[in-house]
Amino acid sequence: MDAFFASVEQMDNPKYAGRPLIVGGDPQGRGVVAACSYEARKFGIHSAMSAANAIRHCPHALFVRPRKERYKEISVQVMQIFRECASVIEPLSVDEAFLDVSEDHTSLEDAIQTAEHIRNRVFNEIGLTCSAGVSHNKFLAKVASDINKPDGLTVISPEEADDFLAALPIGKFFGVGKVTEKKMHSLGVRKGADLFRFTQKELERFFGKAGLFFYDIVRGIDNRPVQVNRGRKSIGTETTLHTDLIDMEKIYEILHDLSEKVGQSLQRKECGGTTITLKVRYHDFSTVTRSHTLSVPLFSATEIMQLIPNLLQATDAGKTKVRLLGITISNLSGIAEKHPLQLPLPFG
Repeated sequence: MDAFFASVEQMDNPKYAGRPLIVGGDPQGRGVVAACSYEARKFGIHSAMSAANAIRHCPHALFVRPRKERYKEISVQVMQIFRECASVIEPLSVDEAFLDVSEDHTSLEDAIQTAEHIRNRVFNEIGLTCSAGVSHNKFLAKVASDINKPDGLTVISPEEADDFLAALPIGKFFGVGKVTEKKMHSLGVRKGADLFRFTQKELERFFGKAGLFFYDIVRGIDNRPVQVNRGRKSIGTETTLHTDLIDMEKIYEILHDLSEKVGQSLQRKECGGTTITLKVRYHDFSTVTRSHTLSVPLFSATEIMQLIPNLLQATDAGKTKVRLLGITISNLSGIAEKHPLQLPLPFG
């Protein structure tokens, strides 16, 4: 979907149409940009930017608070259209999915027609635009879907893949974020052709396990299947604090509230998880995570909070001011697999 949250707001409120719209927190406070319209992006605004910084980029931007339930409602409608048009679907988020149509269609032309049909249905039945990428593997389809946004369709045939990837700016490669892009640039890698010159061993030396991924994708190799039963991998929540905190008592109070929210989500989903991760962002925006994995799942806020002190001690909270806190439970399993919790010995 194109600028999904912002597009929903513009659809529901015609007065927002054509205007720089930001979905996120209070620009006078410490909120962040959750999403923004394409009109706002022209001013350099992007998701995860602080709301205060966004308003400096575009003083006349409109701010609205997120309406998560509304976005979920639209997402259900979109996914239903996907399911009616393809038999193999892997949702990635509320507004994006991989669709494998190779079981239903045998030619690239058929796949292109399916993509156009989906885009037309989403627009005519829901009122929003979406962009599609069509290719012979997940990586190329994902990259293609971002090329002609908004309301675009990009096709990369097997014959075109090598030339396309050679000319593609390295920052456009799926899996290359800002930090990795900067490192790529330091190695002289500006586009795919530059990356192609590196051996697998060289890339693994520079980027660890991701090196093999980069080696393959620049050659158009991606054998990952579209996973129909791709389940949710984690449940978590985080909060940006109203003021930077160094008071540990107040920090624990906030973490207790977060653990309650995560515990409630686990109960609603009837699942638990064996890995707990604490996220701490300091006043200078540097961020650390501390994780621990148990042999049995966590299912409640009480169980979560019993592990928080050890994780928190492994950070600089209490020494350095904190601006954001988060808790996530991953490696999820069903409630039927619940066992009595056996807390580990303290660790540093």
